[in-house]
Amino acid sequence: MNESTFSSARLRTIDLLDRAKIVLTDKEKQNIEIADLGVGDLDHVGLEVVQYINNDRYCAKELVLFSWQICLEHRHPKVSETNPGKMETFRCRWGEVYLYTKGDPTPNPKARVSETYLPYLTAWNEVILLPGEQYTIPKNTLHWFQAGPDGCVVSEFSSASTDENDVFTDPRVKRV
Repeated sequence: MNESTFSSARLRTIDLLDRAKIVLTDKEKQNIEIADLGVGDLDHVGLEVVQYINNDRYCAKELVLFSWQICLEHRHPKVSETNPGKMETFRCRWGEVYLYTKGDPTPNPKARVSETYLPYLTAWNEVILLPGEQYTIPKNTLHWFQAGPDGCVVSEFSSASTDENDVFTDPRVKRV
């Protein structure tokens, strides 16, 4: 990702967090992670992350997705005897998020997905989160999510996060 794309994404992220009335320190703004998941299509795939804390017991983050941006399907597997896999709760703070997980497929889901990524999305049980609503995803559960038309800000509260161990359905994804 080039510097111009990175800088633009950081400014867009700060704007959405401001709309959600989430205050960040200057250091947090400088440390925003812009994750294109290695596919080089940030307008459609990826997410922007502010990590407040991540230790061996718990993690707290803000996840920002731009309009219709997707965090591709993945799961958080068992990492070790002391880390059975990440369990996470998503709480929508602003916008709307379409979360897809295991279960009966939702007829006519709201997701807008390019044919490029469609073959790698297998979970189609839709959970729509609006501001103030939340949903907990059990460990090792396939899931993916997409922002609605205005983008979204989601607070993530979870057990320890080891992003490098996430298993994505799409083999092109590189999460480090």
